[in-house]
Amino acid sequence: MSEQWNLEQIRLFVDVAEQRSFSAVARKQHKAQSAISNAIALLEADLGVTLFERSSGRQPRLTEAGSVLLEEARELMRQCERLEGRALALMRGQEAQLRVAQDEAMPYQPVLDSLDELAERYPLVEVQLSSGAQGDVARKLVERRADLGLLFHHEQMPSALERQALGSVEMVTVCAVNHPLASQAYVSRQQLARHRQLLIAPQQSGYPGGEPISPQIWRADSFYVMAELLMRGLGWAWLPRHVVQYPAYQSQMVELASEWTPPALVVELVCRRDEPLGPAALWLAERFALHLRAIG
Repeated sequence: MSEQWNLEQIRLFVDVAEQRSFSAVARKQHKAQSAISNAIALLEADLGVTLFERSSGRQPRLTEAGSVLLEEARELMRQCERLEGRALALMRGQEAQLRVAQDEAMPYQPVLDSLDELAERYPLVEVQLSSGAQGDVARKLVERRADLGLLFHHEQMPSALERQALGSVEMVTVCAVNHPLASQAYVSRQQLARHRQLLIAPQQSGYPGGEPISPQIWRADSFYVMAELLMRGLGWAWLPRHVVQYPAYQSQMVELASEWTPPALVVELVCRRDEPLGPAALWLAERFALHLRAIG
């Protein structure tokens, strides 16, 4: 088997597999369709396998070998992005500006303590801190409007982003002090199901606790909005413990002992794969993880 294939051919293989069209890839690359077809044919010859089934008038379909090699090709492209991004970071040296985007329900004490220490360690780095509801953090990173993201793990993470678990935040079952459930020493699933449930939105987010127990639900994209609704007696909810302990909510909520509570929210550090973090961002992430474990 020859080994003369190159990264451009691998990139075209991934593009054709994902778009299921030689012509669409050719238009995107501003090349003739024959050039794309020839590049894939040369790659197949070098690898010694057929990657696509080709039938007249039909979209190219991956062969069994093509399906097996596609994920390997994707990982190779991800490694190339990491290599290019790391080289770019080394060329730039210490970043002059650090744009941090965080989920608005991120524990504020670890964030503030970490930024306090960052100001002392890297006094010349300009920090821009933004907060947003669910989905905003990842969107800012994808659109290159943020360099570093702090968010809670969910399944639908854009492929351009790389993430690393830093710690976790406990979830608790709560209701308002005047809610009918507040007087119960212990609540079962059946009792919870009789009352309106407040849930994080949307359901397909993959957040722990996204599936309802009650047939009657309201959804919000913010844990703090859920807390405000909850204090008005509009339902019970699963909330992060640090949200329940927020000073404004003290004495307004009751933590319920129940037979099931969602698993902890996993806090993740997220960045673009093609733009790895600089030294100040990496240092900030380490300090945040340390302070997060301290409150846990």
